[in-house]
Amino acid sequence: MKKLFANYNFDFDKNERKLISSFCKQALKQLGDEKQHFGEIKAFNSIIEKLNTDSETVKLTKDEKIRLSNNLKQNIDYIKRQMDKSWFIKKWLMKSLYNQYSSLYQNHFKG
Repeated sequence: MKKLFANYNFDFDKNERKLISSFCKQALKQLGDEKQHFGEIKAFNSIIEKLNTDSETVKLTKDEKIRLSNNLKQNIDYIKRQMDKSWFIKKWLMKSLYNQYSSLYQNHFKG
């Protein structure tokens, strides 16, 4: 049975806040000012603002949560493919980023 109301309140620790904030800033740099990505730009700017507040609980909207989780999942898949194709040193460098993103996704956004 599907839940009627989903909870979009998240309790991120300091490292998770920093990781999500840097992820959103990087996504904004890549998207630029293109009008076709207006929804993503608006969502990521809003997420950054909410993360910069001093409140312990971050309340995301459904749209923000969906966009963040989808982009995070795509980034995890991309890093995994890059690690599979690369040599030892690149794998070693990318493994910590992969582990951070995947644990963040597993703990807060999966399901």
